[in-house]
Amino acid sequence: MKDDGRPLFLQIAEQIEGSIVDGSLPEEAQVPSTNELAAFHRINPATAAKGVNQLVADGILYKRRGIGMFVAAGARSVLLERRREEFAQLFVAPLLEEARKLGIDTEQIKKMVDVWGEDE
Repeated sequence: MKDDGRPLFLQIAEQIEGSIVDGSLPEEAQVPSTNELAAFHRINPATAAKGVNQLVADGILYKRRGIGMFVAAGARSVLLERRREEFAQLFVAPLLEEARKLGIDTEQIKKMVDVWGEDE
């Protein structure tokens, strides 16, 4: 796990979310058990369980009694929408605010994005 000051259980939850978003954990796929997560990351199983349980509470994962945890139907869409909103708040809103300060209008921003996007 990264040592970035955030609680380990949040890092576990974000790692699982990332796997769902990138498609390596598709909907209805079984996720690693809390014991597997704990062993892999060398953390307490209760910490791993807290991260998994957070995703259950958010409706991203669900439990099949006696089998394990699975990715809920629609989880990827929910996570993508959430991440798009976070992206807008973290990057687009500050960009537009700075553009206004500099007198850059929306059309100029679009042109800049087009130019910078051509490198891909």
